[in-house]
Amino acid sequence: MRKKIVAGNWKMNTIKPEGVELAKAVAEKSAAVPEGVGLIVAPPFTHLCAVGKALAGSRVELSAQNCADHVKGAYTGEVSAEMVKAVGCQWTILGHSERRQYYGETDEKLVEKVKLAIEAGLGVILCVGENLEEREAGKHFDVCSAQIENVLYKFTAEDMKKVIVAYEPVWAIGTGKTATAEQAEEIHAHIRKVLAGKFGEAVAEDTTILYGGSCKPSNAKELFAQKDIDGGLIGGAALKADDFIQIAMSF
Repeated sequence: MRKKIVAGNWKMNTIKPEGVELAKAVAEKSAAVPEGVGLIVAPPFTHLCAVGKALAGSRVELSAQNCADHVKGAYTGEVSAEMVKAVGCQWTILGHSERRQYYGETDEKLVEKVKLAIEAGLGVILCVGENLEEREAGKHFDVCSAQIENVLYKFTAEDMKKVIVAYEPVWAIGTGKTATAEQAEEIHAHIRKVLAGKFGEAVAEDTTILYGGSCKPSNAKELFAQKDIDGGLIGGAALKADDFIQIAMSF
């Protein structure tokens, strides 16, 4: 049975002391969250170590927000999957819409990043989703299908045990707009169908698919009630421990 998960993507927010305090608050409050719900936080690279120490002994797992598409070498400014693993991360987010939009992240690059992350022993939260123009043109199913096929179809059913998919309606990120629960469920069900086309029904049913478009305490319960929505990749609301925990208690 697939796991319910709430993951907090802090993006480029908090400096180290703030991040440590936030992590301590999340860890402290996490006891209130039902046992069957997994919790993950993804702080900036600069305080992964410190946040990892703050989470020690708690149920909250640690994620990076990205990793490089190379193992090591002359790639100034990059951080490899092995480096991320070595500082205590269990996960990395890959393919976030902001990486695709602002830093030219391609599906081809993501294949290499996913491969290296899995080889390093990391779990992967792979983001897919359409922008407003694609949504209005009725291309949202095609866009999500292509992103999954171009990346995950290069991997095996065994590899998929290390992968979470996060659906991000790009038009709903940081805009205050949210896909309706029905719109979100429709895409999540489609993603599961696309996964089943390559890996079979059993793998598709076991794959956790998160919703990542302005999920907050006020709408989490309705979203999480949908059959194919297994939790959330939380942005802004993850920067407040109370909001993050309230979302995690919305199943």
